[in-house]
Amino acid sequence: MVKVSKEINRKNRSGSIIRETTGDKVLLAFAYCFLWFALIITLYPLIYVVSASISDPVYVNSGQMWLIPKGITFEGYKRLLDNNEIWIGYRNTIIYTIGGTLVSLFITLTCGYALSKKVLPGKGAFMVYLLITMFFSGGLIPSFIWIKRFNMLDTIWAVIIPGAASVWNIIITRTYIQTSIPAELEEAAVIDGCSTFHTFLRIILPLSAPIIAVMALFAGVGRWNSYFQEMIYLTSRTKFPLQVFLREQLIVAQMMQNASKDGVISGEAAITMAEQAKIADIIKYAIMIVATLPIIIVYPLLQRFFVKGIMIGSVKG
Repeated sequence: MVKVSKEINRKNRSGSIIRETTGDKVLLAFAYCFLWFALIITLYPLIYVVSASISDPVYVNSGQMWLIPKGITFEGYKRLLDNNEIWIGYRNTIIYTIGGTLVSLFITLTCGYALSKKVLPGKGAFMVYLLITMFFSGGLIPSFIWIKRFNMLDTIWAVIIPGAASVWNIIITRTYIQTSIPAELEEAAVIDGCSTFHTFLRIILPLSAPIIAVMALFAGVGRWNSYFQEMIYLTSRTKFPLQVFLREQLIVAQMMQNASKDGVISGEAAITMAEQAKIADIIKYAIMIVATLPIIIVYPLLQRFFVKGIMIGSVKG
């Protein structure tokens, strides 16, 4: 029976064995320790928020609950989900996220493909113009005037159109197409009679799955978490996204907590206010979970595409 050595060995491309030195092993051990430390400091806030959202606020505020839930209660989630405006916000946010992501992908992929072509007339001027917009902006007031002039105030287009294009994403997409998709494939498609549109649709898009996943994740997360421009451009509460309603809940919860601590109200009303402040504290953590859960669920599904796409699209291999 052949005894398998416990030494850490590696093989190079030629097949020969490379024995790791003591320094290599120490460095590897240090890297693993660092990764475990990074994992712990990353997971702890997530676990704490989940535990705090279902724990009695007395234990949370006193510091007795630091990881495992204590005095489990789902009152915060019940109060939050009983609010009909939360469901209206969820519906609107899903619509804005899907619509905004699709529009952003269309603009990013088409612009990235066009700028990847060496024969594009005025390519240098286009790039200079795009790069200027990365560093200079007209500001909020000109943007508001522009949205109003095009009659987009209080419409879905006021949410989707202003942030539809990102120059950084376009540059990454252009780099990915230039470095990862051989020009010979496009030439072969042209010889076979494909137009530019059919080449893009049948050749470029199927081979761009990693960068499409990256751009979809960037656009989707940004759209899901957006609330400022919705506060500026939307006036109908039936069109507010989830983040605007959650922001209102957080403000109300904070006001109730401050009023309870400062003793602004006394007597029986103060007792009621104190109880409401406890519920508001639970709601605060429940809001964090409700707002981030969809993104946490989606990200692992796109993670393998995300790593590959961002690495290939950022540097030339």
